Amino acid sequence: MKIIMADPSLFTGRYDDGLCGGLARAGHAVTLAGRPLRATDAIVPQGYAYAPRFFRFSEALPGGGKAKQGAKAAEYLGSALAGSRALFAGAQVVHWQWLPFAWADAHWLRRLSPRHALVHTVHNAKPFHGDGAKEAMQGSGYFDLLRRFDALIVHGEETRAVLEERGITVPVAIVPHPPMHLARADERMLAAVPPSPRPRILFFGTIKPYKGFDLLVEAALTLWGEGTDFDLAVAGQPFMAIDALVERVRAAGFGNRLILDLGFLTEPRLDAHLRRADIIAFPYRHIDSSGAFLSACHYGAAMITSESGMFARLPEGAATRVTAGDAGALADGLRPLVRSAQAREAGARAALALGATLGNWDEAAALTAVVYDRAIEAAWGREG
Repeated sequence: MKIIMADPSLFTGRYDDGLCGGLARAGHAVTLAGRPLRATDAIVPQGYAYAPRFFRFSEALPGGGKAKQGAKAAEYLGSALAGSRALFAGAQVVHWQWLPFAWADAHWLRRLSPRHALVHTVHNAKPFHGDGAKEAMQGSGYFDLLRRFDALIVHGEETRAVLEERGITVPVAIVPHPPMHLARADERMLAAVPPSPRPRILFFGTIKPYKGFDLLVEAALTLWGEGTDFDLAVAGQPFMAIDALVERVRAAGFGNRLILDLGFLTEPRLDAHLRRADIIAFPYRHIDSSGAFLSACHYGAAMITSESGMFARLPEGAATRVTAGDAGALADGLRPLVRSAQAREAGARAALALGATLGNWDEAAALTAVVYDRAIEAAWGREG
């Protein structure tokens, strides 16, 4: 089967890489179509092709900010309206991992639907996790687009239920999200993230409102105020204002317990932080599935999560789970972990055991190929 996997902005490059590799090992001809790869991208295609089909001109522009975002939107819309479809020629399936700009995506789907079966993975039932202006601009019309596909893929029952509530009648298949492995840190990178002399809680990845970083700060302040001794490491790019939260920690006299590594971090840099962590925190207000969690469960650290989305489906004891959106509950969940090495060791064993049960990319690829077969049948019916 010839498959084009489309993720124009490489929002989930590591996921794309794992799935494309699994499909290629199963004998399919797979091309991942995204933006030009950057020096900081860690994916290395194995058995599949990579095509820098999107944002070829705007990616090369210097700087960032609104001007570059506008250029990217204009380029993507122009490509959707009249850009070449040569890359898609002969493909039975076009699988869109992300739809970054619904106005433009509608034109891509209109132009591709007569010739290809269309599949889309709904990674989260809230476009862009419900974050403000980006959802309003880029996510507007997203659910209407879903009705244009021949099949949809989700990672869990919660997402499928949301689609049903919204009246989406396109067939929806569950393909569980396998664990992901980040590029490894070398000794130099590890040395740049020295270990703590006390337990270390890690919050990593993009920092956005739905991820509950403010709740974690509140919980940490409570525990520090009780005399509990630990470090809080924060590793990732803020997409929200966090200066006031950091200043609260410093004003309370605990600035020396806060480890900040802010900005875009490469996978090896994140790997170094994960290898130094004793506890990894996911205090998310809401989530369907979490690639960050699935990247972390094999590091041998205790995990603490909210009870939202996929976290609510975790086996009993696999992680410490607390009420979503409740800083007090988060502090209560963290307290025994930071105070007891035995509790941390038990949590680490549970996380490693969970990771061993979560499947692999070959299994995900096999389930995805079944969805493709059904989508092709549906596309034939659509054409007829």
